[in-house]
Amino acid sequence: MSRKAFAANDAQWCYHGGELLKMGDVRLSPATHALNYGTGVFEGIRAYWNEGKGTLQVLKLREHYERFEKSCRMLRVELAPTVDELCDITLEILKRNAPREDTYIRPLAYKSAESVGVNLRGGSELSIFTVPMGNYVELTGLKCCVSSWRRTADNAIPARAKCTGSYVNTALAVDQAYQAGYDDAIFLTQGGFVSEASAANIFLVRKGELITPPVTADILEGITRDAVMELAEKELGMPTDKRDVGRTELYAADEVFLTGTGFQIAPVVEIDDRSIGTGEMGPVAARLQELYFKAARGDWPEYADWTVAVEVAQKASR
Repeated sequence: MSRKAFAANDAQWCYHGGELLKMGDVRLSPATHALNYGTGVFEGIRAYWNEGKGTLQVLKLREHYERFEKSCRMLRVELAPTVDELCDITLEILKRNAPREDTYIRPLAYKSAESVGVNLRGGSELSIFTVPMGNYVELTGLKCCVSSWRRTADNAIPARAKCTGSYVNTALAVDQAYQAGYDDAIFLTQGGFVSEASAANIFLVRKGELITPPVTADILEGITRDAVMELAEKELGMPTDKRDVGRTELYAADEVFLTGTGFQIAPVVEIDDRSIGTGEMGPVAARLQELYFKAARGDWPEYADWTVAVEVAQKASR
């Protein structure tokens, strides 16, 4: 089953050009530098609807914008608002749009010059918009393949920055996986070690140990990855071994699961037509998934600092 797509609504509020606008009022020239050369960076942030509280719980908001600011610096994209201001703008957009469902927030900063020429000069622009987003992928079991496309090396395009242009690498791998009947692709580094999935970090459980590739494996330093490692150590007594992972370790693992803002915690039950463990979601992934959603939806006081609550007013019926 392929991942789902979630469409934006032209009537929804967004931030663009230093002000709050309706999505349908935003226009970009086809000469925009980022559109032609991929000179932009972005973030993906989730807000979880809590029906009992009537709130959206925005997960790891500040952490995402701190990473966003670092991505901008790497690509020389000028970002006028501070991290605190970006958080405030985002909360205001959510209040105006008032979604009573799980929601995805997309900040995008990019080179906005209307010019032809490959460089990192010229002005920058910032946009922030939201779309409804439920489960992006199947959360009970994915079938993956190891891609023939290698992960772009950090010395070619910085892995620590969420650069728009680098996601061509992802698109090629995902398309290849879909065409072959798989749900997602797993990248290897240029050196042949496991890097990450198309848009998610990867974890293995082997011989009672939790393992994930290190930050030197051309991975995005995932915020969900950090959250999962925190939960595993504090709640399961399983510290994570961050080390190089060989391809065949995937086949020998008792469990494999993917983590990310979009993927959340998604178990992998098959890789390259080989069953992983029992061929079903394993106990570690199942428990971490349960704990993660409890914290992300604002139902766990011990992890209250993970989320920011936005009260959502009930929309009047016509």
